[in-house]
Amino acid sequence: MQNYCRLLLIFTLFQHKKCYICTYKKDRYMSIYDILPLLLIPFAGTVMGAATVLFVSEGSARKVRNILLGFASGVMVAASVWSLLIPAMEESATMGNLAWVPAVAGFLLGVLFMLLLDTFIPHLHPDSNTPEGLKSKLGESSMLVLAVTLHNIPEGMAVGVVAAGALSGELGISLAGGMALAVGLAIQNIPEGAIISLPLRTSGNSRGRAFAYGALSGIVEPIAAILTIIFIERLIGIFPYMLAFAAGAMIYVVVEELIPESHNSRHSNAPTIAFAIGFALMMILDVALG
Repeated sequence: MQNYCRLLLIFTLFQHKKCYICTYKKDRYMSIYDILPLLLIPFAGTVMGAATVLFVSEGSARKVRNILLGFASGVMVAASVWSLLIPAMEESATMGNLAWVPAVAGFLLGVLFMLLLDTFIPHLHPDSNTPEGLKSKLGESSMLVLAVTLHNIPEGMAVGVVAAGALSGELGISLAGGMALAVGLAIQNIPEGAIISLPLRTSGNSRGRAFAYGALSGIVEPIAAILTIIFIERLIGIFPYMLAFAAGAMIYVVVEELIPESHNSRHSNAPTIAFAIGFALMMILDVALG
């Protein structure tokens, strides 16, 4: 019954307003509206960020982009630690001195997963003329979108893992904690959306087309979240590993892409300050809402 209700929720999100999802707690039922915001709020942040291309001038686009990259990095690092790695170790507390094993193993697997995607999926980073990944005939705009899509996969996984923990009712993660992560990632996704739309604009695309590409780059997040929920539902015992896996994937994106790109020009102090602000903001959200 539980599996049926969860699958029904996923495939009828927009058709059945009275669909209910069972949790492992026998005395509590969670409605569709409890989980839907966790999936859509981060995507909304991407759309908002992509909209910056509609009013930011081309001359200030680079400086704004570097500041937003620094801010996004701070949010992602804080979310990885407080919302994912620490809960992963807390869930493994019964392992005693080996409580670190799921967190470390999951973290390293997450890094490896993103490394493989980065190696094989064709993509092009802003301000770069050399595509990465396997050779492809895709256009420059498509590969720019794929670059940010790679960033969004671990964020969607992180939301999916936390949502699955909240749905279970027995894993020490509340909907409020999930909402803190979703809001934090939505704030972080505002610069992510801008990161893709602003370079597209400066490369000659119209504002409308740049906005559309930036917004669509975030659609992978709710998809990744849904797939993660389905996966964890079947293998709930690996929950601590999946928390750390999402954290490792996010840290990879920060270290490999976001921080280096934020310091690729003479505007170096602003991204650093933005990183600190993003990090502090995510800490506040985790305590206030978690």
